[in-house]
Amino acid sequence: TTATSAANTATATTTAHTPDTEAAFPVVIKHKYGETTIPAAPTRVVSVGYSEQDTILAFGVKPLGVREWYGGYPHAVWPWAQDELGDAEPRIIGSGELDMEAIATLDPDLILGITSGMTEDEYRLLSQIAPTVPQPGEFVDYGVPWREEVRIIGRALGMDDRAEEIIADVEAQFARVREEHPEFAGKTAAVAFYFNDQPGAYSSQDTRSRLMTELGFVIPEQFDQIAGDLFYFTVSAEQMSVLDTDVIAWLASTDQGLATIRQLPLRSQLRASAEGREVFVDVVVGGAFGFSSPLSIPYVLEHLVPKLAAAVDGDPATPVD
Repeated sequence: TTATSAANTATATTTAHTPDTEAAFPVVIKHKYGETTIPAAPTRVVSVGYSEQDTILAFGVKPLGVREWYGGYPHAVWPWAQDELGDAEPRIIGSGELDMEAIATLDPDLILGITSGMTEDEYRLLSQIAPTVPQPGEFVDYGVPWREEVRIIGRALGMDDRAEEIIADVEAQFARVREEHPEFAGKTAAVAFYFNDQPGAYSSQDTRSRLMTELGFVIPEQFDQIAGDLFYFTVSAEQMSVLDTDVIAWLASTDQGLATIRQLPLRSQLRASAEGREVFVDVVVGGAFGFSSPLSIPYVLEHLVPKLAAAVDGDPATPVD
């Protein structure tokens, strides 16, 4: 069948870094819906999260199946992770809704969904297929910090030492940017969007906002108050002034979406707009921003930091785009 063919085509999970020790297993991981026991080092991993495929690949592991959220890239792997993917051909196991049958056909021995926002019903269904690790309970859904995700996946793969190496490498890159751009420290920032005719921004619990704080920026406390238990909030167009921070990074999933934001009449009333303190984030960079993974963060830093620096340099005449 097609499913069987796909399962055979998808390259079996391989590791550039072997598990720290077979004695590490069984591993027990606590999460939002209880705990999951992983009996032995996994060799057939499926990713159902928003960005898990990146982190799995950072460990040298090539997943058998991945979930397509948006972007339309082959095997749901974006440009910044193509080298790590190599010639592997993971199967798409859902776009929006998960295809439980397709996942079962891949015969996984580990399902990772730390950035999936999965429901308890989805967790129970997936757990009937293989040991499943959903999001931890102490963060909002889709708001798991990248370090936490790396450590959980490292634990699940039996690669705790490699997890710390990955974290140290990314932290060094953040430290370098903070050293080169001390002007970022303490500046307020909004990672903003316009969706369904409403402007909005991400709370401090979102991965994009967390990335900004790692650069030295501050997310206004008001954002969290408005967002509540969510990782974002929306307001009416007339309330757009809530977004008026030292720098606004506008995101959209399409070029047309960015064009729509540029044409918003009330945007001109924002001081950040009048003073040239807005950044319109390229769609691919925006995708990397949303992933905020060990593989995408370097891509974000390379492409976004120069624009942020131009936006906060105090000179409205400095071109940002």
